[in-house]
Amino acid sequence: EYITQGVCSTKINYEIRDGIIHKVVFTDGCNGNLQGLSRLLEGMTPDEAIKRLKGISCRHKDTSCPDQFAKALEEAKKSHRI
Repeated sequence: EYITQGVCSTKINYEIRDGIIHKVVFTDGCNGNLQGLSRLLEGMTPDEAIKRLKGISCRHKDTSCPDQFAKALEEAKKSHRI
């Protein structure tokens, strides 16, 4: 579980099995867009997701829900959870 900061979504739950992303669930936020993002991430490696999502901004914010997911993955990598 990753608690987001600065975006409409409040948290992200996900699983990494055998180096592949599974079961991404965003709580709150733009439901349709985040469901679509979750389905696109399914089956992707964490490194590929970080590469594609890191730095995306939303409106006037310096971050976005996709960027927050990239940060969640980076944090998990640094702490050797994936």
